Amino acid sequence: METEIPALLRLRETISPERFTFHSSRMRMKKVTAEELAAMDRDSDRCALELSDARVDVMGYACLVAIMSMGHGYHARSAERLHQVTVDNGNPAPVVSSAGALCEGIKAIGARRVAVVAPYMKPLTQMVVDYIGNEGIEVVHWRALEIPDNLAVAAHDPANLPGIVDGIETADVDAVVLSACVQMPSLAAVPLVEARTRKPVLTAAIATTWSMLRALDLPTRVPGGGTLLSGAY
Repeated sequence: METEIPALLRLRETISPERFTFHSSRMRMKKVTAEELAAMDRDSDRCALELSDARVDVMGYACLVAIMSMGHGYHARSAERLHQVTVDNGNPAPVVSSAGALCEGIKAIGARRVAVVAPYMKPLTQMVVDYIGNEGIEVVHWRALEIPDNLAVAAHDPANLPGIVDGIETADVDAVVLSACVQMPSLAAVPLVEARTRKPVLTAAIATTWSMLRALDLPTRVPGGGTLLSGAY
């Protein structure tokens, strides 16, 4: 959230007049486990309240797996609850989540069958696959990188991703989710993977940026942001 989403907004500033400031409040997590994810989600109300003090125009809940670990469809309930926190604080702001944005972004480009790369351990990745499936999207192929430490996820080299995708069957999918996690960097690899697979490629960070721009009623064209941020959706 704190690296690739600001990077995408900076890229957008090269072609559009709007300028953005970025504000963050952190929910604590060290190991990507179900217990820590649940504790993290409980802290989201505090974060929304703190960011609301800054009168931001839109909020993004960054942790995709924290939302998905709370049960099918939770992204909608979470966004409604956190929006109410901003209303109660006198500074109402729309709230989007990376979990909801990814599902909505996949549907926006017309994809029904996807391949997914995720940094999580296999049980959490299966949970993500099931959550996406519950939204009416079939995850045909998936790869769990099994990185348990959250900082190690952030340090994963995006240059590894094209090779990882080369090992996944993509001929029978409509799109590739290159990173189902805003923490795992992937932006630099998106154009290469789109060129190699000849499929639309999106990531949690790209989808969250797209969702934020839509919440702001702004055009969604961002150079280097792949198909979803081409401006067509």
